Amino acid sequence: MEDLESLKTQIINNINSALDIKALEEIRVSVMGKKGILTEQMKGLGVLPLEQKIETGKKLNVLKAEFEQALNARKEVLETAELNKKLATETIDVTLPVRPETQGRIHPVSKIYEEVVAIFGQMGFEVAEGPDIEDQFHNFNALNMPPNHPARQMQDTFYLPHSANEDFDMDKSYVIRTHTSGMQIRTMETKKPPIRIIAPGRTYRSDYDATHTPMFHQVEGLVIDKTTTMAHLKGCLYDFVKAFFELDEIPVRYRPSYFPFTEPSAELDIGCLKTKTELKVGAGNDWLEILGCGMVHPNVLKAGGIDPDEYQGFAFGVGLDRLAMLKYGIPDLRTFFESDVRWLKNYGFSPLDFSSMTGGLSNNGGQTR
Repeated sequence: MEDLESLKTQIINNINSALDIKALEEIRVSVMGKKGILTEQMKGLGVLPLEQKIETGKKLNVLKAEFEQALNARKEVLETAELNKKLATETIDVTLPVRPETQGRIHPVSKIYEEVVAIFGQMGFEVAEGPDIEDQFHNFNALNMPPNHPARQMQDTFYLPHSANEDFDMDKSYVIRTHTSGMQIRTMETKKPPIRIIAPGRTYRSDYDATHTPMFHQVEGLVIDKTTTMAHLKGCLYDFVKAFFELDEIPVRYRPSYFPFTEPSAELDIGCLKTKTELKVGAGNDWLEILGCGMVHPNVLKAGGIDPDEYQGFAFGVGLDRLAMLKYGIPDLRTFFESDVRWLKNYGFSPLDFSSMTGGLSNNGGQTR
């Protein structure tokens, strides 16, 4: 027994003084390996008398458990020290692209955002941005949408409780904005005419299929002054679609429509050629609706604090995701939000390609056109 205690003290000291994982592993093998000290001791139990064999076997098992515990404790200390040393000596540049990719790609929606801002910026429009969570006045009421309007129903709109301590009341609740039109009202409240803005941003509606998603991107435009007419609206949008699709001429038509916040209202169609495999904009005998527009309703001007007897103007709205699908031949809207790196590598753009009216819009950044 004195030999076992002496052995225990010696081995525990060796374990605690091990300087690295390799040295610790050598100690473990020398003690509990096939030819280790403790293993040889256990092999010698067979020649002992029965009572001594039982007593010594128990002591050896206890000793083995203590060695294992000491080894694990020392291993944890050494691994922690090794990791801390590695973290202190190695540096990582988190700004580098993830390997094996050598360069990231700009999402088509971000590219379309740049293009739209560049075009309307050239026309003298300012960019207006606002909150994603709106009150119902700016999202519905001020836009001439009555309480019973279908767009205000819960199957179409995401509502947020007005207070966490109150029962849900749809009439008092906030909404996650269904369009960026609220920025038209906010701009009229804070800025005197003449007004010329576009309001790009995320919008949210309860819908999901190949051409609709619960979150999508939209840009709306607003022009208000004393002389603007429907002719100015048509000219503005015609110049936009020509510049956006990068065509010298493009067939367009306006169809009468209805929107609560404009009167008269219209939808803009562009000429296209539809086949089973592709959609070509600017040629063919088919038509494709791309946006809604109209003259701002007098009630909307009043809600924004502007006298409709003195001022008038036009407004329009178009989906950025929809524009990206048309311009770059992307068949399914849902793929925009699936975070598939292969898809982004195919449809994305080089980070160095900036959209401008002087330097070009598309810059041939994407691989598929």
